[in-house]
Formats: sequence, structure tokens, C-alpha cells
Amino acid sequence: MENKVLGLHHITAIADNAKRNHAFYTNTLGLRLVKKTVNFDDPGTYHFYYGNESGAPGTILTFFPWEGIGKGYAGAGMATHIGYSVPEGSFDFWKKRFDETNIAYKEAEIFGEQQLAFTDPDGLQLSLIIPSVSDNRVSWATREVSADVATKGFHNATLTLQQADPTAKVLTDLLGYRQTAQEGNRYRFVNENIDTANYIDIIEDAAAGYGRNAAGTNHHIAFRVKDDTVQMELREKIAAAGLNITAKIDRDYFYSLYFREPGGVLFEIATDNPGFTRDESLEELGTALKLPKQYEPARTKIEAVLPKL
Repeated sequence: MENKVLGLHHITAIADNAKRNHAFYTNTLGLRLVKKTVNFDDPGTYHFYYGNESGAPGTILTFFPWEGIGKGYAGAGMATHIGYSVPEGSFDFWKKRFDETNIAYKEAEIFGEQQLAFTDPDGLQLSLIIPSVSDNRVSWATREVSADVATKGFHNATLTLQQADPTAKVLTDLLGYRQTAQEGNRYRFVNENIDTANYIDIIEDAAAGYGRNAAGTNHHIAFRVKDDTVQMELREKIAAAGLNITAKIDRDYFYSLYFREPGGVLFEIATDNPGFTRDESLEELGTALKLPKQYEPARTKIEAVLPKL
């Protein structure tokens, strides 16, 4: 099991306003800010990581809040929806909370699972899902969002594609997923090496136009592996399949490889090691601005241009 892909590691999206994004995810949704750092390629922009207490793989939603980037829109060749697992019986709490904060939502059932679909302030498409398989992950609880209703972490990510088959082949042949269900033009794939954050859905729509990758859209999705030894073995397999994949990149809290699958979605392979406590204690996660070492000499200048939260 440990030498294989272990479902989702994290998902990275784009926001327009850092303060609004921070307030929504920590207050309204009750996630923990486990790391506050900057974009490796644009140190004048934050990189936020939201998740459970420790920032466990499969719980982490990250954001690049580019101030003033403008609204994007989802389309073909993108990860278009994010599903969070929540406890059975929690929907009454969430519907009341959304009503009180003027968040529109829609109830639906997909693959036999009840869900509440809504969007964040930038239009990112999210769902709270009561999973058909029990999710025993420990939630991060806040004063307003208790553990018995709080999100557990990811349940699934949904890709919108003009053609499903080429991407399905990557999921099944390279990343260890298996197609398990179909409803109309929606296909579900499961990674059976782990019990949570292990579903990828594909919506196939030949007429779907391409989106605009700006605020309210996903930048990429990352799949989880145990460590960089397994990661580099997988890199050889992906490269041998003819896909253009990057060299290993040190992201301070994990190691990354990136490749674009045939449908256009940017995929990442990310490691469990070394984790978010490498530079902060578990209790202090997310409380200080942490900079990649190359930017530490410019800390004063960087802090001066980053938006106040």
C-alpha cells in the first residue's frame, strides 16, 4: 500500500482577496490555517494552507490569493468541483449556517450520496458530502463549528473534460484508480489503497468550453505518495507513458512533481514528508509568516507588501 498513490494530497485554488478568503475558510467553514507562507514564484502573494489540526494529506486546500486578479470561470480541462466529507446528520447545522451568512446552496444526490453544493466568495464550487463509507478522520473543531458537524477533509475532486477516456487511462493505468460507477456523463473512480480522499469524478462534456484560470477556480490537484522515493519511482512510470513531467521540486513541506494530463488538468504528485511541523510546532501551526529560505533576507519588504489579514 505504501508504495502506491494514496488518494488526494491537496488541492490548490486561486482567490482574489486574501482577507476575505482567510475569513471564509477559517470562520465560515471552520478550517484551520495550518501554514501561512508565500508563493514560491511570486513572494508578494500569500500561499495559504487550510486543513485539519495537523494539515494531514487529504485535508489540505491551498490558495494563491492574487489581489485584483479578477473572477475566473470553470470549464473543460480543469478540476471544477471540490467535495468535503462531513458527518451524517450535519446538514441541518450547515443549512442554518449558510442561511445566516447568505450563502446560497443546493441539495443533490450524486452516486447515492447526499450533498450540499455552494460556492466560496470567489465562486469556487464546493460541496459538503455525507459519504457512503464511514469517515473516521478527526475534524478540526472551532468555537462555532464543533467536531460533530465539521468537515473531515476531502471526499472527492471532479474534473470536467471534453473526452473522459484519455484521462481515465492516466487515473487507472498510472495512478492506481479503478472506475466504480457511472451516472449519465459522470464517471467515478476510486483509489482503494486508502479509505478517504480517494475519489475522482469526471464529467464528460464534448461541448464544454475552456475556462479562465483566475479567482474562483482550481489551479491543480495533487495526488499523495508516502515519500520521495516512491514519488521518483512513479515519475519514471509517468515519463515512460509519454507524459512531460517536471523534476522533483522542494516545496518545503512536501516534494512535488507536476504534469498535465491529456485532458488539460494540471496534476501534481506530492509526498507526505516532511510535513507542516518542520518549522512550527503542532500548536503554533499557521500563526507566523513562514518564508522559503531564499526569501528570508527580504522578509521586511515582503511583509510590507502582503495584505493585512
